[in-house]
Parts: sequence; structure tokens; C-alpha cells
Amino acid sequence: MNFHQYYPVDIVNGPGTRCTLFVSGCIHECPGCYNKSTWRLNSGMPFTAEMEQRIIDDLNDTRVKRQGITLSGGDPLHPQNVPEILKLVQRIRAECAGKDIWVWTGYKLDELNAAQMDVVDLINVLIDGKFVQDLKDPMLIWRGSSNQVVHHLR
Repeated sequence: MNFHQYYPVDIVNGPGTRCTLFVSGCIHECPGCYNKSTWRLNSGMPFTAEMEQRIIDDLNDTRVKRQGITLSGGDPLHPQNVPEILKLVQRIRAECAGKDIWVWTGYKLDELNAAQMDVVDLINVLIDGKFVQDLKDPMLIWRGSSNQVVHHLR
């Protein structure tokens, strides 16, 4: 898996202070997407074991209390990203007590396959659905267009 950007302290991409990871790879290619640079799977930088450990360390850093992590992109649930994303969310669940996990995906919840659902079963919030330019609404919280749904899973 590759990633484009990692913010160890972020207050924009989800509630509270959090870590945010923007992964590479998206098949949806929504017109009007604000993050087109993340569409290609091979773009960005490799997501290494060191990067994974940095995220765990940042989430557990008591000097800056973080509510959790946001996984966006690109699409964290792109089939080629799922194995690394699953490993990451499993570690967060095991090693970062009380941290929430938010995931943005262009897939709809009812379109997800078993491997993608393995990830969803471990997260707190899923924002699903493609961005639709004609349904864009800057007044929406955590969504770009009104077709997208915020699923509070746990």
C-alpha cells in the first residue's frame, strides 16, 4: 500500500484531535474530487512498518491527546489497500485503547466484500458513497455530497 499524506495532529478530518492517513488508490474517480492526486495505486510513498509504528506511537502519545484516526484517500477500502488497512486497524484496536477509527470510502456499505467488511467490523464510523458533484453541499458535516452516509457502527 502507498500513502500520500500523514498528519500526526489533525482537527479537520473527523471529530477532535486525531491522526489522519491519506492512502493511494481509488477506482471511483469521482468528478470534482478534491484529492485526485491519490487515485493511482502506485502514487505517493510506500506504507512501511516504520510508518505503521509511527501511527501507533502517535495515537498513544500522551503529550497530545488524540481521539482517534481518520483513514481517507484515495480509498482505504480499495481491494489492494484492504490487507494493510486491516492490519493497521487490528493493531490500533489492540494497542491504542479508547481510540476511534473513521474511514471514508467511495463504496456503499452494501457493496463491500467480505475482506472489506473485516475492516468495517473493527471501525467506529464509516462514511460511504461516491462524491457526487451535483449533490455537493458545503453545509454537510463529514460529507462532501448529500448521497454520502455517515454510519455510526460502534
